[in-house]
Amino acid sequence: VAFCLEDYENALNFALAADTHFKLTPRPKSKTVGDKDDEYVNKIIEIAIDSYKRVKNNGERMDSRLEALINRIFQRNLDKNELLYVIGLALDTRRIDMVEKAITKSAESHVLLMETIQKVTSAKMDAQLRIQLLDVLVKLFTSNKHADFVAICQCLIKLNRPEDIGRLLDRLMSHANGDLIAYQIAFDLYENASQQFNTQVLNTYASFHQPSPSTPPPKERNDSTPAAGEPSKEEKEASPKVEETAPMAHLKAILRGEETVKHHMQFLIKNNHTDMLILKEMKDCVRTATAHNATLMANGLMHLGTTCDDFLRDNLDWISKATNWNKFNAVATLGLIHKGHESAAMKLLDPYLPKTEPDQFGFKEGGSLFALGLIHANHGTADCVKYLREQLSAAQTSAVRHGACLGLGLAAMGTQNQDVYLQLRDALYLDDAVSGEAAGLAMGLVMVGSLNSAAFQDMVQYTCDTQHDKIQRISLLAYGRQDEAESFIAQLIDVKSNSMLRSTGIAMMSMAYVGSGRANVVSRLLEKVATDPNNDVKRFAVMGIGFLLSNNPTICKDYVGMLVEHFNSHVRYGAAMALGIACAGTGYKEAISLLEPLLSAKENYVRQGAVIALSFIYVQQTDVACPKVGEFRKQLTKMTTEKGEDSMAKFGAIIAQGILDVGGRNMTIALHNRSGTIDMGGVVGMMAFQQFWYWHSMVPFISLACKPTCLIALTKDLQMPKIEFKCNARASLFAYPPPLESKKKEEHEKVETAVLSITHKKKPAKKGEEKMEVDEEQKPAKEDEKKPVPDNEPPTHTIENPARVVRLQLKTLSMMENSRYKPVKSVSYGGIIMLLDRTPDQKAELVVQAVAGGTTLDPAAPEKQPHSTFEIDLKDY
Repeated sequence: VAFCLEDYENALNFALAADTHFKLTPRPKSKTVGDKDDEYVNKIIEIAIDSYKRVKNNGERMDSRLEALINRIFQRNLDKNELLYVIGLALDTRRIDMVEKAITKSAESHVLLMETIQKVTSAKMDAQLRIQLLDVLVKLFTSNKHADFVAICQCLIKLNRPEDIGRLLDRLMSHANGDLIAYQIAFDLYENASQQFNTQVLNTYASFHQPSPSTPPPKERNDSTPAAGEPSKEEKEASPKVEETAPMAHLKAILRGEETVKHHMQFLIKNNHTDMLILKEMKDCVRTATAHNATLMANGLMHLGTTCDDFLRDNLDWISKATNWNKFNAVATLGLIHKGHESAAMKLLDPYLPKTEPDQFGFKEGGSLFALGLIHANHGTADCVKYLREQLSAAQTSAVRHGACLGLGLAAMGTQNQDVYLQLRDALYLDDAVSGEAAGLAMGLVMVGSLNSAAFQDMVQYTCDTQHDKIQRISLLAYGRQDEAESFIAQLIDVKSNSMLRSTGIAMMSMAYVGSGRANVVSRLLEKVATDPNNDVKRFAVMGIGFLLSNNPTICKDYVGMLVEHFNSHVRYGAAMALGIACAGTGYKEAISLLEPLLSAKENYVRQGAVIALSFIYVQQTDVACPKVGEFRKQLTKMTTEKGEDSMAKFGAIIAQGILDVGGRNMTIALHNRSGTIDMGGVVGMMAFQQFWYWHSMVPFISLACKPTCLIALTKDLQMPKIEFKCNARASLFAYPPPLESKKKEEHEKVETAVLSITHKKKPAKKGEEKMEVDEEQKPAKEDEKKPVPDNEPPTHTIENPARVVRLQLKTLSMMENSRYKPVKSVSYGGIIMLLDRTPDQKAELVVQAVAGGTTLDPAAPEKQPHSTFEIDLKDY
């Protein structure tokens, strides 16, 4: 009766009172039962589950009868072997015991474990529950006979347990072919974990190979952690040193990131497809200092990591026109071009690095220190960090301090090194606007994700005391900390007297919940857009939605779609950037259709934001996959070459061109790594890049969010073998854009002379023979009007190692049949994949290593002399 009256709460109470007499399976239709029993049973179960969820999430007192009913529902589905349903329901109702029971019951538990990990890492849940679930999954993985060690390490990274990974690596290295799995785990660690985490793993692994068995494994480092690559006290004191085997040396090199950086650089050099004609056209149209600055930075982005500095060498006179901060940025772009070329970094930058006789202003020297940080970004060696600290101490000008702070922050990023932090804080306390801005950002880079309360209080207090509005870099501390950061955010977000602190609180919220997709946080950001009177706060709030929903472009489009047409231009700019951040590299058509009208907005900065956001979305898209990309390239050319275009919009168009062809057209913009988890470098780089609104020197930070789209296969000796992969799609679907063609002088067609009516009156009619009437010659058809060529392209093609593989191409990849090598994990993941050689006795054919550009100090080859004079006798011919 209660059910028919839609009094569902009482209906549930009656069902609970019935206990086991309430059947979970609907009874068949009959005159006694009627035909509504299935609706009744399903509705009661639905209400019971919703009530159970609410009670569990709110921590309220649980009705024992309700829990008994939910247990019966779980047991019924376990008996039916509907294990995916059980796991989904268990995650919703916080029943960790049922997750464990379902996986244990499964016949293919390793497959179910992988699916569960994917759900746990991507689902919206609080951090504490996720940690408890991952802990259980790690235990299940280790007891499984088909243990997936790569997946185990993904869980351990989330759990922040580097010691366990160190022990696992040591165990693997002692097994046959275990070193291949260990290498693969180490490569994945470098891609997914911070410098500090990897150093702890390295120290734990090294502790098992000390000469004295009594040496305890290193404990978790405190705030005085040494810089990345710096040996720990245990390593320094260990004497004598144990002789390292080749596998041990390989594993340590991978964990330090040396192998990843080296192979990525080889890939970028070999596959560089930068169109130099685009740069030449931009250079020829430069008429202002702003456009000159933008062109140099676009060149740095286009050649990111390729070590190809031909454009700079060929246009030295033009580059020498850069003055003041443009000179700073011009030298800093060398750090983009040679990113990862760490072995030759000091030699490359030697002409620009600070010498004994300091320059009056130090723009060139400051730019070189920033470039050094960009080369070592998120991978700073102890020597590099030491050198930058020395230069910061010795700096005499604000420009040199600015570059030294930025470089030091990049090199020591995520290490949470207390000594570096204190030195940067001292630079901040000089109360200079230029060096203080860089010092504030660098402090955030070093302490990223630490949520260090002392650092937070230092920064907040100084932000309140200083008169310089450039110094606000608190948000990076909260990276990825979600609910833990709420107490810090609350201190900033509602400070009515200080809009700077409010915008900082918004940025902090964006970083804390980045990629979480939390609907309640998005609602809070939208509330700020509607109620806050300050335009900066509104802009940060809208951009924050892009960071929050970076893992779900469709939902971001739904939230931000209406804001694209907002009356406030700052909100429209923020909406454009939010779409660009969330949809980066996807070619998402609905986001593109929302952004295109903004290209004709009356505000120059809105056009600038729209064009940069579109370049994020269009990066690595082809005309076949995304037909509008060709039109966008023409739009960029038009904006950069037209004389009447506003300088701010032109700046955006030139930078957008650099982003569109970033890394020789072999990179994409990504805030998530290949496993789908948030990438710290990408997020931090994107947040810092957004500050170019205030300071153009922030543009190079976008390089942190640029990831090579590659597939690199390596043997046991960490060398690239010559091997082909099969791609089950047409080659044109993922091909490079066609190169720009130089403009040719058009031959003007002869136009028939117009005969005026007055001519007949003035000229008497000529007597004589009339000309024969002749048919006019048909004009040749224009080249553009060609008939489409029939598509005879084969449905599959092969790619060679190291291969450029765009995001959509990954799922089409497979190994060739009867291949000599077997991958440790599926090639559809992309990135660096270890290969097991099935015939190790045969000699492997290796890929020839490319020579990095810009490092040769050899004299140029002498110019060839003309031929000597000679005589020829025509009689002989």
